[in-house]
Amino acid sequence: MTRFLRKIVLTGTFGLATLGLSPAAAQEDAAPVVEVAPQAAVDAAATTIAADPALWLVEDEDTKIYLFGTVHLLKPGLQWFDGAVKTAFDSADTAVFEVLPGDDQAATIATFQRLGTDVTGTKLRDRLEGADRTQYEAAMTALGIPSPTFDSFEPWMATMNLSLLTFAKAGFEPDQGVEQVLQAKAKVADKSMIGLETIEEQLGFLDTLPMTSQVQWLNETVDTLPEAETALDEMVTDWAGGEPEKLADLLNEGMSDPELRAAMLTRRNANWAKWIDRRLATPGTVFLAVGSGHLAGEDSVQQQLAQYGVEAKRIE
Repeated sequence: MTRFLRKIVLTGTFGLATLGLSPAAAQEDAAPVVEVAPQAAVDAAATTIAADPALWLVEDEDTKIYLFGTVHLLKPGLQWFDGAVKTAFDSADTAVFEVLPGDDQAATIATFQRLGTDVTGTKLRDRLEGADRTQYEAAMTALGIPSPTFDSFEPWMATMNLSLLTFAKAGFEPDQGVEQVLQAKAKVADKSMIGLETIEEQLGFLDTLPMTSQVQWLNETVDTLPEAETALDEMVTDWAGGEPEKLADLLNEGMSDPELRAAMLTRRNANWAKWIDRRLATPGTVFLAVGSGHLAGEDSVQQQLAQYGVEAKRIE
């Protein structure tokens, strides 16, 4: 059941990790920050592990577009920006991400408040029945959060908060996430940066999910929390080893709800493949970095590109 936590890290935290902002920060009754134990952080930083994540290339006569699968939050000590990844990034004129952090944080917070608040007046916990409510409240207590804290949230918003706080408790840090690192490097190198989506669009994908899908996602996520660190470590190991097939297996295992799969994966992949196909008409070199789940398995960006007669070649 750990698949539901992996889903967020593989297919995108919808800009939240990239922004370094937990959804709870967008509400007046924000959840307390979960801090990593200092010794755990020291131990993690003391060990550097070499990684070799997957990289693909789409090209024609005058255009190169590199496709790089990311993990939105990582623990310290993983060395991945070297070799072919660094060479490709350094050669690019433009860096492309799922979403770019906005300069107006007040506007971002307002978007969270508007989309993440349940305007029906129904409390979140009242949407949960029997054992599901009991397990949810126990999970909140385990994270040191009062049970009513997310009562004004829509279920997808509570799911995001619980997941991100669990990641933080396990030692995963937004500022170690691949997008954060690449965006900082792009700024230093004065590269042009493009966001494929806006915060409004990303949150809208979840906000428009049927309530039954939102509640199911929340319940299944709560069920995964005790095993979260082990599951996420396994996922990062597969990513660092450049094994998209294993990531695809994890993703497919966790996408049984067709509504959720369409919102988080399929429709977005189709949109991005169309963007890549059109971008090939403009000369230059592009480094495109999106969640690894989008570049793995069925309905991946690469498979969507094949519909345009465009081939993505794996760089070994």
